[in-house]
Amino acid sequence: MNAKMAVARRIQALCLERGLTVNALANLSGVPPSTIYSMLNTKSKNPGVVSIQKICDGLGISVRAFFDDSLFEGLEQEIK
Repeated sequence: MNAKMAVARRIQALCLERGLTVNALANLSGVPPSTIYSMLNTKSKNPGVVSIQKICDGLGISVRAFFDDSLFEGLEQEIK
């Protein structure tokens, strides 16, 4: 799994845990729904750290807590 896919899966998992839709997450975080949708599919190749920070703020978690998940262990090397 690559980092972009791990970020997408983590956002989906956090939304599922909290019973949030993408639109609800967008409202909480101040990130446009289109940005979140692009992070969840193939449109965004590089999810921005500022967007991730805003999502974390909206969810009431730290960036450290966001990345403290087994999804981010053993990621594929990005430089080939």
